[in-house]
Amino acid sequence: MKFTINRSAFISQLNNVLRAISSKTTIPILTGLKMVVANDSITLTGSNSDITIESIMSANDENYELTISEPGSIVLPARFFSEIVKKLPDKNVTIEVTSGFQADITSGNAKFQINGQNAENFPHLPEVEADNPVILANDILKEVIRQTVIAVSKQESRPILAGIHVTLHNGLLTAVATDSHRLAQRKVNLEGIGDVNYDVIIPGKSLDELSGMISDVKDDVKMQVTDNQVLFVFGNTHFYSRLLEGNYPETSQLIPDSADTTIELDAGAFLSSIDRASLLSHESRNDVVKLTIKPGENLVRISGDSPDIGMVEEDVTTSSVEGNDLEISFNPNYMKDALRSFGQSTVRVSFTSPLRPFTLVPTEDTENFVHLITPVRTF
Repeated sequence: MKFTINRSAFISQLNNVLRAISSKTTIPILTGLKMVVANDSITLTGSNSDITIESIMSANDENYELTISEPGSIVLPARFFSEIVKKLPDKNVTIEVTSGFQADITSGNAKFQINGQNAENFPHLPEVEADNPVILANDILKEVIRQTVIAVSKQESRPILAGIHVTLHNGLLTAVATDSHRLAQRKVNLEGIGDVNYDVIIPGKSLDELSGMISDVKDDVKMQVTDNQVLFVFGNTHFYSRLLEGNYPETSQLIPDSADTTIELDAGAFLSSIDRASLLSHESRNDVVKLTIKPGENLVRISGDSPDIGMVEEDVTTSSVEGNDLEISFNPNYMKDALRSFGQSTVRVSFTSPLRPFTLVPTEDTENFVHLITPVRTF
């Protein structure tokens, strides 16, 4: 095996694949980077058994300045190999495997020799059928992930809640995440996808990683599903993730369809108010802030206190206050996460009672995005 490639272009692809490689793995070969050199391309693969990232560099792409002298394959120690390539002196790098599984890395006057492993021992990727692809716009997919992944559970007691439940039915893509204290749901209408139907649970960590990767490209993303894997294809990258097995809890009945009290306000200004109130609430044991609403007095007030530090109270500017008087307490971190996911927009917050979950929706799109937060009992 032997090839020469532009070092900086090679490094950018290495960095993509390194996202999937963990030093903490029970399968030693997965700390390595698999490199397969064909007559006209190089494929880099990294995996941590949950996600697998494959990057394909074509000899036809002038950016790589790729010259392949001899095809072959090898697994090299990933972190060590990438550090070597990043520190090499010349514009190009030549990698050659002569005998056994030893790689010579040459650039300018520098030459390294590192030990590799047989690529045949690297776990094989699953076969993903090409008959059910769905094309997702890059910016829409990023937004769906950003707006739902915040509600994924961090607890290991219910592993199914560590995923985002993604369904596709009659052209409507629905993504839902909940940690049992809050819920985020986003819907997107997709056109021209025929009768493709999905019902899968994708780990939140996988989608978080995917979101970071597609931020660097402009391509639309192709999504394909098999029994236990989902594949996202964009540019020259294939991103595989395992799916979570089990039944996601039924969440549609959790979202109330009526409200006794509603307020409309600027998300950015409200976020700043919550942020200030949480300065003190974070110091108290229960970490809650209180929202007091009196529509008759056009009053919406945020307050928080810490027995050791003091208290804070702030009236919030609203564009609309309707319904019954209400006092409700909640975790300010949940509220801040929800408001950040809306961006700079006007939100409608709807309440039914002090102990029932309340909802937040953007006023520009009340149908397709909702965030639900469970209040905290303080008496």
